[in-house]
Amino acid sequence: MELSLEASGRRQILLIVALAISAVLIFQAGEVWLANHRLDSEEIATMERGARLMPGDGSAWDRLGRLRQWDFVNPDLPGAVADYWKAVGDDPRSAHYWMDLAGAYEAMGDDAPALDAYRRAKAAYPASAEVDFYFGNFLLRDENYPQAYAELQHAVRTDPTLLPLAISRTWRSSEDIDELLNNVLPANTEAYLETLDFFASIHQAGPGLAVWKRLVELGKPIPLSRAFAFFDELIREDRAGEARDAWRGAVAVAGLPRDESSSQNLIWNGKFAREFLNGGLDWRWEPQADADMSVDSEPGPNGSRAIRIDFGGGTNLSVVAPEQYVPVEPAHRYHFQAFLRTEGITTESGMRFRITDPNHNGALNVQTDNLTGSHPWTVAQTDFDTPSDTHFLLVQLFRAQSRLFENKLEGTVRIADVSVSPLSESTGQAPR
Repeated sequence: MELSLEASGRRQILLIVALAISAVLIFQAGEVWLANHRLDSEEIATMERGARLMPGDGSAWDRLGRLRQWDFVNPDLPGAVADYWKAVGDDPRSAHYWMDLAGAYEAMGDDAPALDAYRRAKAAYPASAEVDFYFGNFLLRDENYPQAYAELQHAVRTDPTLLPLAISRTWRSSEDIDELLNNVLPANTEAYLETLDFFASIHQAGPGLAVWKRLVELGKPIPLSRAFAFFDELIREDRAGEARDAWRGAVAVAGLPRDESSSQNLIWNGKFAREFLNGGLDWRWEPQADADMSVDSEPGPNGSRAIRIDFGGGTNLSVVAPEQYVPVEPAHRYHFQAFLRTEGITTESGMRFRITDPNHNGALNVQTDNLTGSHPWTVAQTDFDTPSDTHFLLVQLFRAQSRLFENKLEGTVRIADVSVSPLSESTGQAPR
């Protein structure tokens, strides 16, 4: 068998070329490994050597700049700026690197180059909500409000998850509700509800009411539960008239009936015609151990549905629900009435209604007669005067804990047809 020297030579050349390519690749891989190893060291000098091994890779310099800038023991802002410039030099199309450079300049108090860097970030990525958001915040701090609002509005329209931060920072910079409503917030239900949550969280119902007005004017359904924190703040601030008006608007937009009777009953859903909304100015009930609430199968007096609560006899239960906050006028006289029916209520501490002022401790404490054992439908009623600083009532089914040794609460109570009505000053009777 004869071997071709020409073919053998070609094979040797191919082998040499392959070995050379392999050597180059191994060398490059080693350089990359060494560069990454040095960059992971978190030591400035070592990381610099690693960054130099990766020409054209702006991420290495950006990472080094961040380490210099955010070193809490020995920050080096000029060094960080120099690193960020190397990063943008490697990749001038990276909005991220330009924003880091802008942030470092701003931290140095050098706003002119910071502004230029933010503008370059926008030019690199015009559709970025993140760039708009950070640029808008920079402009807020620079008190360039018109352009700041435009940037923030574009940011939240592009990425709604930025809305809570945009609301907070806009408000804290200017505290101008008209600017927030007109120039930053999108005119939609979710944006307004987010803003209501913010004002409830900082306990400022005043600007929240302006947001609420815009929300209702949209004429779109409002998930009432999303507005409960706002109503709690109105209650906390004793804004009774505003809470009443806002509630009427809320239930109208939600498609619920107004629930106002000829007797001027101030209790919402006093005949329990609908399920509890568990917030706002409706009834509230939190599930309790050893107490089960349901709608009774038999109606109560005066065409009212009856709410039934069964107690299991396992605890010395303190009962303070169902409950409802009721807007009232100060220094007025009112008549409270409800129907109670009990079956086998144990201990000396039975079932009654209690009326208090939730915002002024001890200002008002009215209780109906205590019912224990078994009673047919019984009227629980009382007349009372609101103090001069009372704007809300808290009406509760109430049972104080028993002080007896045998104090476990057992039995059933039913409630129906609950009302609070203003009394006429001349006759002392509820108007008809």
